[in-house]
Amino acid sequence: MQTLLAWIDERFPLTKVWKEHLAEYYAPKNFNFWYYFGSLALLVLVMQIVTGIFLTMHYKPDTALAFASVEYIMRDVDWGWLIRYMHSTGASFFFIVVYLHMFRALLYGSYQKPRELIWLIGVVIFVALMAEAFTGYLLPWGNMSYWGAQVIISLFDAIPVVGPTLSEWLRGDFVVSDATLNRFFAFHVSAIPLILVALVFVHIVALHKVGSNNPDGVEIKKKKGPDGIPLDGIPFHPYYTVKDIVGVTVFLMLFAAVMFFAPELWGWFLEPDNFVPANNLLTPPEIVPLWYFTPYYSILRASVYNFFWIDAKIWGVIFMWLSILLFFFIPWLDRSPVKSIRYRGGKYKTALAIFVVSFIVLGYLGTKSPEVVSFFWVKNVYWVQAFTVLYFAFFFLMPWYTKYDKTKPVPERVTG
Repeated sequence: MQTLLAWIDERFPLTKVWKEHLAEYYAPKNFNFWYYFGSLALLVLVMQIVTGIFLTMHYKPDTALAFASVEYIMRDVDWGWLIRYMHSTGASFFFIVVYLHMFRALLYGSYQKPRELIWLIGVVIFVALMAEAFTGYLLPWGNMSYWGAQVIISLFDAIPVVGPTLSEWLRGDFVVSDATLNRFFAFHVSAIPLILVALVFVHIVALHKVGSNNPDGVEIKKKKGPDGIPLDGIPFHPYYTVKDIVGVTVFLMLFAAVMFFAPELWGWFLEPDNFVPANNLLTPPEIVPLWYFTPYYSILRASVYNFFWIDAKIWGVIFMWLSILLFFFIPWLDRSPVKSIRYRGGKYKTALAIFVVSFIVLGYLGTKSPEVVSFFWVKNVYWVQAFTVLYFAFFFLMPWYTKYDKTKPVPERVTG
């Protein structure tokens, strides 16, 4: 084995990569529960790619055959139902893990210097993941898939000058049709996954360049021993590889529980209208995206008035895209001298709590009709507008409440 390893090392830096990124990559010794979600996101990505490959062996990207091919996978392919449910459940769990991973960054300031680039790459991964989910949503060719794609693609019409041309290019036609299905299939199974894998690779390389953040927000590279090893660092392998196995085990238990006992999760993961073939003459009672898009769908529907001679629909599209793009600017909006929420004051903690509540409420209201009354005899549209204001306030007021927030002294070394 040593001879074989030496032969490989002469031609490929296998041992060097192993040492730099695992055995001799020193991570802070005080990682907690929140640091599971990065490795879990990588696990789900691999699972989605593998199950997706098996699904493409039997799926037909043709409007006359697509829905029937999914039914064929579910009913006639050996273990096809398992592969399909792993893929559909995995899509929702992917967003759960990614949202929690991003929340951890907001908790501990993992976007602050010197990790701005890691955060920016991460947000690009998030946008690519949204594109991957959107293109995959059309492939079962269910009725909600069809009408959801019709509505979302039509939003691109609101983009000045290039909007109509872009919408037509995405559809490959003037309406959602066979050309659209083939185009989305190509994006979903080849183009976007390649981009995702490349971005994840760059994300990990950038992380290992500057080192991982920790719950104290202390830079462990500043305190090194005579051997050059951080005093508060431990090798990623075997310590965190073993620890991550525990997180993976718990995650797979929850994943299996949903996949085997409630793969539709009462319409949240798989909608009832998507078990009906696409029909351009039968519009669902309420066209809504899957849960991971509903906060942004709520923001899209929050605008019901025309301002400055601009149509309400265009304002809705602007606000929806802005709600995503603002994540790119967080490293420069945050003026706090400390990273971790452990040493921040009440202003940031309150703002983050309001932001999380707003995001969850907007997600829930995105599944409901704007004209229906949900809370305290007030129409949903007014609740959506109120929580949209709170959502954007988190970003636009961040330079103020982070600058003037009272902070605690940060220890020189991690506290455990």
